[in-house]
Amino acid sequence: MTVKDLQEDELQFFYGTYLKTLDEQEDLKSALLNGRKSFEDLVQGLTDEQFLYSYGEGKWTVAEVLVHLIDTERVFQYRAFRISRNDKTSLPGFDHNTFVTESNANQRTKEDILKEYLHVRDSSISLFDTMLNANQKRMGTASGIPWSVAALGLVISGHQKHHENILQERYFN
Repeated sequence: MTVKDLQEDELQFFYGTYLKTLDEQEDLKSALLNGRKSFEDLVQGLTDEQFLYSYGEGKWTVAEVLVHLIDTERVFQYRAFRISRNDKTSLPGFDHNTFVTESNANQRTKEDILKEYLHVRDSSISLFDTMLNANQKRMGTASGIPWSVAALGLVISGHQKHHENILQERYFN
């Protein structure tokens, strides 16, 4: 499944912004695998000073951005799992700012965050690997909008790439 394969009703709300960061020809598994490598390289290349850097008052530190990516992936993975199993329950949204505040990211190490990320991403790869195309096209509702399972998986990858771009533009320049 690629971004190009998604139908208009699968590209909802502002999440289309994340999908635009992806190569529309890249399939979901490749996007997840490439994102895994990209995140690992990013974290391993950080100095301790960069890890706790924030470009402005009230802005997240790099550590908080990294944990935000993990938290969001977990939420989207759970949504994809439920929808793929034909659960028709409307799934609630979540407050990403509260998640970051409660994450204690700035008290963690780069190695700890990387280890957690790799577990979560490997779980995402495994989850989407086991789904048939029919399950990936299945639609459900989360945060009050319709989603396909495939769109959730691709948004996981695009969301990460979006934040990596922000880190490059606002934190590392």
